[in-house]
Amino acid sequence: MSLAVLHSRALNGVSAPEVVVEAHLANGLPSFTVVGLPDAEVKEARDRVRAAIQTARFEFPTRRITVNLAPADLPKESGRFDLPIALGILAASGQIPQDKLSQYEFAGELALTGELRPVRGALAMSLAASQAGRAFILPHANAAEAALITGCEVLGAGSLAEVCAHLAGHTLLRRHPAPELAQTTQYPDLADVKGQRPAKRALEIAAAGGHSVLMVGPPGTGKSMLASRLPGLLPPMEEDAALQAAALQSLGSQGFRAEQFRQRPYRAPHHTASAIALVGGGTDPRPGEISLAHGGVLFLDELPEFDRKVLEVLREPLENRRIVISRAARQAEYPAAFQLVAAMNPCPCGYRGHPNGRCRCTPDQVARYTGKLSGPLLDRIDLIIEVPAVPQEELAAPASGEDSHTVRQRVNRAREQQLTRQGMENARLGSRELDQVAKLDAAGQKLLGVAMQKLDLSARAYHRILRVARTIADLAGEAQIGAGHLAEAIQYRRVL
Repeated sequence: MSLAVLHSRALNGVSAPEVVVEAHLANGLPSFTVVGLPDAEVKEARDRVRAAIQTARFEFPTRRITVNLAPADLPKESGRFDLPIALGILAASGQIPQDKLSQYEFAGELALTGELRPVRGALAMSLAASQAGRAFILPHANAAEAALITGCEVLGAGSLAEVCAHLAGHTLLRRHPAPELAQTTQYPDLADVKGQRPAKRALEIAAAGGHSVLMVGPPGTGKSMLASRLPGLLPPMEEDAALQAAALQSLGSQGFRAEQFRQRPYRAPHHTASAIALVGGGTDPRPGEISLAHGGVLFLDELPEFDRKVLEVLREPLENRRIVISRAARQAEYPAAFQLVAAMNPCPCGYRGHPNGRCRCTPDQVARYTGKLSGPLLDRIDLIIEVPAVPQEELAAPASGEDSHTVRQRVNRAREQQLTRQGMENARLGSRELDQVAKLDAAGQKLLGVAMQKLDLSARAYHRILRVARTIADLAGEAQIGAGHLAEAIQYRRVL
């Protein structure tokens, strides 16, 4: 038989649609054609596959070879199809048996030596393979990641020859065991930050309700240290959320390591990042920093130094918690449920309001600097706090603040109240839900009305104040929002 059919997977967003690899050998002048909407990387598989087959001491057929990747309207990218193409040619030429091919799915890039190199998206492909009821053969380097999917039979291989030996029944590949995961996750401790009690309080509120934060202060006051401590204050990740976050990181250029499972992502792109790097995109759409931070924290330091157009693309994901990337040939959707933590200086030189009196920035310079942040973007940030310089006596004193474990316990209790009451964290509450869970008494309505008038707040800011006040009440264990909770929430609407 000169036809062989195998199964593999493509990537489309966080899903992995099935690809049927058909290899056909016919008489005629020797040729090797790959069809089915392959991109340049897939077309280059012809040379890699030919060299790998010959290096593995098989015969490369001198016939007319046609490889079809179906469905034809689904774009195919990367070298993950090298392994199934090579196996299809060997099976169609009768050099390996075909009777077991339907039991497996294959993915892996081939080196010219026949060795298997890792590919992107192993976790998403493994999940899809398990749902299809097939075992998954892929490179050793991806096996630990793919084995995170419970119930999926993952077989790691080091070379094309090993896979052929398994299919022929000579030397069987062993099922890769589920990786041993760390029982506890390691994060920087909040107790390492000296002073800054108001900022720590704001971080606790942000962690409890899933709110976004902007920290304003001179250089060296601990803004970056505080931001890096936020993941350690968040509740542990549920398995479904951890798998989704891991699948997104698996799609990134750096890949995913099994030891990172259940660890909250922390992404801190440089201010020279482009809009595509931040939200994702490209001819072959890939997730950006906001999706790689899904379930964790996105930290943007020196916020006004980012290009204004780059920052504006954050407005929709902050509201919708997802990003849809549309291209002429395809569309990809990625989740983006991240917590935004940003930091900035109060002026161009950074020392406005500092006790050393070093700042010489004019009001116009300060206005231009803060004006780089648009009103609609600031309106979507829940907490805007000041992080002043720490007095020398606090720096010299031993660390005495609460550690992350203590704060996390309070955060967990507040989150449990929110999930029991409304099934989501407070930052996601809509106006209808707020009417039910964030009712104000007459004194509260009067206080909020005065704040709206004097601070010239929008309707979006009104709802964000209610969400933050609801979180503050949850941390205090109160069923109703009091005037004190509301007053604290209002003070976080700092005007730059």
